Amino acid sequence: MTETDETMTREELHFRRIDMRGWKRADGLFEIEGRVTDRKPHEFTSPGGTKVVPAGAPIHDMTVKLVIDQEMCVVDVSATTHSAPYADCVSATGTLQVLKGLRIAGGWSREVRNRLGGAQSCTHLMEILTPMATAAYQSLTMARLGRPDSLDSNGKPLKVDSCFAYASNRGVVMRRWPAYYTGGKSTESD
Repeated sequence: MTETDETMTREELHFRRIDMRGWKRADGLFEIEGRVTDRKPHEFTSPGGTKVVPAGAPIHDMTVKLVIDQEMCVVDVSATTHSAPYADCVSATGTLQVLKGLRIAGGWSREVRNRLGGAQSCTHLMEILTPMATAAYQSLTMARLGRPDSLDSNGKPLKVDSCFAYASNRGVVMRRWPAYYTGGKSTESD
């Protein structure tokens, strides 16, 4: 991999921002909001389109809101297209209703792709939903901390080997689930 040379002249071609936020609502449900914004530093016309987007103005500016319960089940979903390159894009917001009742858990991204992939929905709305699952987990961390670990059919915590830090040979697993630790003697601190 080539290191970035700080003296290298660069020309910005595109800017994408993805923002995620989570709230606990007064009714006991949780709201997770994801927003994607794409901009270019120059005027832009989408291929086959007629809309001219001025430099710095959003080409895509879309928001998705998921309302979930404490079990991470989607109770409601809505989307807003604030800006899009084609007029047809706005109609895609209603396609997200197929997510109602779906639980944010392992397989979330695959199920979102199955239900919304290709011409079934908007690629940009679908892309926001993957990191929204992470935002949901992070938002509900405190509410879920006192609950017992989710286990597989053999009794092994599902968190084990679910990411780098939770690898069965790392210190986190050694301290939290020593019966599932597979590494050697560790002096890791955290």
